[in-house]
Parts: sequence; structure tokens; C-alpha cells
Amino acid sequence: MTSRTGFFVLSGVLALVALLCVGEGVQLIATGEPLGIGMGLCAFVIPVVGLWFLRQTVRFGRDSERLARELEAEGGLPVDELERTDGGRIDRASADAVFACRKTEAEAAPGDWRVFFRLAVAYADAGDVPRARKTMQHAIRLHRNTGTTITKPARSNA
Repeated sequence: MTSRTGFFVLSGVLALVALLCVGEGVQLIATGEPLGIGMGLCAFVIPVVGLWFLRQTVRFGRDSERLARELEAEGGLPVDELERTDGGRIDRASADAVFACRKTEAEAAPGDWRVFFRLAVAYADAGDVPRARKTMQHAIRLHRNTGTTITKPARSNA
């Protein structure tokens, strides 16, 4: 299962859970009991939080993909220079060496979203996904603050 397929499956499950929560919330409120009304109102909060999280995830994915397309158009995507094991996994020492290089680049150019994009890829290659995500979010913020807009690619009419 690809990550995109998994995302859509989980999004569908979230939508189903949201509908169930709203339905249960309505039933609890309809009891007229103070405790039931309170629990029913709380049941409305769960879908709101879930949908907010889903929106943030979609926005992050969309923005990071657009940065990747822009960087690719500039010819600045990081080259895969990592060594692999016989099984195809990334060699840890190789990932650490590339990471050290990318971190030095980011320290030298703290306002350039491109180096932070490449640093985020290096974090992901080194297996540190939470830092990769935070670094990619930083790259997206830097891109927004430079005055350039993240534009949608042109659609062909073919």
C-alpha cells in the first residue's frame, strides 16, 4: 500500500468516525439530561479536531510537493548519493555523512528554503522523521516569507 492510498483509506475512516460521533452526539443531546448534553457537545469536538488535523496534513503534503516541483524546475533537488546495503536499505554511515553536509549548508544559509528542503530530505534519509517534518515546515515558512507564492502547476488541456 502506498502512502497516498493509506492516507485516503485513513481519511475515509476518519470521515466515518466523524459521522458516528456526530450521530452519537445528537442522540446524547436529545436525552435532555445535563450529563448527556455535555457528553453530546464533547462528541462534536472529536470530528472538529480530526478534520483540522487532516487539513493540516493535506496542506503540508501539498506545499512540500510544490516546493519539490519548484526545486526540480530549478535543478536543485538533492541527488541520491547514498550508499545502499545489499538489501537496498540506506547505509547509516552514508546517510549521516550526507546529513552533516546538508546541515552545514543550512547553517551557512539560514534564510534559504532550498537548503532546508534538502536538509529535511537528509533527516528523512537518516531515519529522523519528526525532525524531517519540522525542517520541511520551516522550509515552507521560509518560502512563504520570501514573497514568492506556491503556485499550482499549469494544467494541460490534452
